[in-house]
Amino acid sequence: MSQGGAAACKAAEPQDRGWAWMVLLATVLLQGLTLGFPSCIGVVFMDIQHEFQASNSETSWFPSIMVAVLYGGGPLCSILVKRFGCRFAVMLGGLLSSVGMVSSSFCKSISQLYLTAGLITGLGSCFSFQAGVTVLGYYFVRWRTLANAIASTGVSLGFTLWPLLSQYLLDEMGWRNTFLIFGGILLNCCVCGAIMRPVQLASGSPLQSPKPAEEPGRTTEGAQLSNGASSPHPKQQTRRTACFQMLQKYLAFDIFCQNKGYQIYTIGVTWMMVGFALPHVYLVPYAIQNGVEERRAALLISVIGFINIFIRPLTGLLSGHRVFTGRRIYLFSLAALLCGLSNFICVISAKFSVLIIYCIILSIAMSGIGALTFQVLMDVVEMDRFSSALGLFTILESITLLIGPPLTGLLVDVTSDFHYVFYNSSFFLISAALFMGLSFCTLEKKTKLKEASKVPLDSPSRCQYSEIPTEPQSESQSTPAVVYITSI
Repeated sequence: MSQGGAAACKAAEPQDRGWAWMVLLATVLLQGLTLGFPSCIGVVFMDIQHEFQASNSETSWFPSIMVAVLYGGGPLCSILVKRFGCRFAVMLGGLLSSVGMVSSSFCKSISQLYLTAGLITGLGSCFSFQAGVTVLGYYFVRWRTLANAIASTGVSLGFTLWPLLSQYLLDEMGWRNTFLIFGGILLNCCVCGAIMRPVQLASGSPLQSPKPAEEPGRTTEGAQLSNGASSPHPKQQTRRTACFQMLQKYLAFDIFCQNKGYQIYTIGVTWMMVGFALPHVYLVPYAIQNGVEERRAALLISVIGFINIFIRPLTGLLSGHRVFTGRRIYLFSLAALLCGLSNFICVISAKFSVLIIYCIILSIAMSGIGALTFQVLMDVVEMDRFSSALGLFTILESITLLIGPPLTGLLVDVTSDFHYVFYNSSFFLISAALFMGLSFCTLEKKTKLKEASKVPLDSPSRCQYSEIPTEPQSESQSTPAVVYITSI
C-alpha cells in the first residue's frame, strides 16, 4: 500500500469507533421515530374516521400523504444536506414532525389533517430519516455495512412499539391528546440530530467533502450540480441549463431510458407499491370490524415489527453471500410473491389466531423486500449514479404509495367489503413479482446471447443482468458526497 493510501486509512480509522457508535445509536432511534411512526396510523384510523364522519377513502389520504412525502422528499433532503449539513437537516426534520403532530391535535376537519399530519409530519420525517442515514456514511468506513444493518433494526423496533403505545394512549386520553404526546416524542429527533456533530473526513475516504476540513454536506465551488465541473462564472449559466443539470443529477431520466435493468426494476417496484402499504393501513380496522378486540388488533402490527427485528438483518446477510451475486432480483421477486400470496390468508378467515399466522408470513416476506430493495438497485446501476437513480426511484415509488390506500378505500366504501383490500394488495404484489422475475430472466438470456457472439471482455460485469459498462471512472465521476437512502 502506498504511503498516501496508508495515511488515508489511518485518518479514516477513528470514524469507525468512539463517537461513531453514539451516532449509530442515535440513527437507530431516529429510524424508529420516523419510518416506524406510520405503523400506528391504523390504530387511530377508526377514531379519526368517526370523529370527522369521513369515508375510508377520505381517512386514508392523510397516512398516504405522510408516507408518500417521507419517501418522495429525498431529492429535497439531499439539497438541504448539501447546503446546511446532516445535523441541521435532522433537527429541522424533528421540529417539523413535532409541529405537524401538535397541530394535528387541534384540527377541525379531515382536510386540515392532510396538511398537518400528512405533509408537515411526513416532510419532517423525511429530513430526519434520510439525513440520519447519510451521516452514517461519514462516521463509518470499514464497518459501514454493519452500521447500516444495525440502523435498520430501528424500523422494526418502531413497528413493534408505536402501535402498542398508540393503543394505550388512545384508550386513556383519546386521539387528540395522543397526537399531542406524539408531537413531544417526535421532538426527540432533534436530540438525535444534536449527537450527529460534524466530522472531518480524510482525503481518500469513500464519502468525503471536496475539502478535508469542511463539514460533510457543505457545498463548495468544486461540488456544483454539474457533477464536479464547476464554472468560473456561474452567473452566466442559463436557468434552463441549471434545471437540466439538476434533473440529471437528482432524477436520472437518462439512466431510465438507457438501462433496461433499472427500467424494469423501477417500473416493477412502482407498480408493487400500490398494494404494498395496504395491509399496514387497513389490517387493524379489518380485524376490529370482524370482532377482534382493539388491543389485540393493535398487537398484529407489533407482531410484524417484532419478527422484522430478527429476520431483516438475517436476510441482508444471506443475500450478501457471493452465491446470490447477480441473482438478488430473483430473491426480491420471490419475497414480493410470498407477500402477495399471504394476503389470501386474511380472506379465508378473520379470526385472531389466523391473523397472527398471516402477520408472521407477511413479516418474513416484508423483511426480504426491505433488506433487498436497495441492494438490487445497487446491482443494476453504477455507484457513481446511484444517488440520481435513487431520486427518480423514490419519486415514482411515492406516487403509488400516495394513491394506493385512498383508491382501495374508495372501493371498500362502494362495496362495504374489506376483503377487497387484500385482493388488491395481492394483485399488485403478485403481478409485479412475476413481471420483474420473468423480465430479468429474459434480459439475462439476451445478454448471454450477445456475450456469446462477441469476444469475452477482460472485466465482465458483476451482475449477470446488468447492461452497464464497467469502464474505470474518472475523478470527476466519483461517488457524490451526499447519498440519501430510504428504506421500506
